Amino acid sequence: MNQPGESLRDRKKRRTRAALERATLRLSAERGYDHVTVEEIAAEADVSVRTFFNYFASKDEALIGADPEAGPRMAERILAAGDEVTPFEAYRRSVLAEITDELNSARDLWLLRKDVLMQRPDLLVRAFASSAESEQLLADAVARRAGLPESHLYPRLLVAAGSAAFRCAVTRWALDDDVALGSLVGEALELFAAGLAHVPPHHHEGGTS
Repeated sequence: MNQPGESLRDRKKRRTRAALERATLRLSAERGYDHVTVEEIAAEADVSVRTFFNYFASKDEALIGADPEAGPRMAERILAAGDEVTPFEAYRRSVLAEITDELNSARDLWLLRKDVLMQRPDLLVRAFASSAESEQLLADAVARRAGLPESHLYPRLLVAAGSAAFRCAVTRWALDDDVALGSLVGEALELFAAGLAHVPPHHHEGGTS
């Protein structure tokens, strides 16, 4: 699906990136992640090894498939939220919108990625986790919404909490995808919002919907 304002060059780059991710996941699911080489991934995607490294620094990055545009996109959503929305709620909505968009556009890839990541739990925790650069962008956006200096602890802590919510939710989702990933992240963020000083009431297994 083409994106608004996207040039032919951008569209081609996005398709090449997706083809490399798909090849990484398909081969890893068939043979086991540790038995697949970058050369084989490039051949499967019908590109050169050099092209692979234009998009990903390593096989791990291709497996995780982090979108470099996610940080700027989420920061823009935070800043665009209405004045009546609190900084926390603006951040929460941005996170959940990103997950919804990602799963709607590439659900098959994420389901395959989840299965492959189970082979490598050390990489699982990095899935959906923001890069340091993205976290800084989001913290700056939260700070602007909150009227706080960029150096303030609040925006940094909020974004770090969001990254922790991602990691916990993806790990939980990998064990049981009957529960929607967005619901799990939403539940984790609600726990942060309520505070962790007290144990919450126990809900039925599987979280909220």
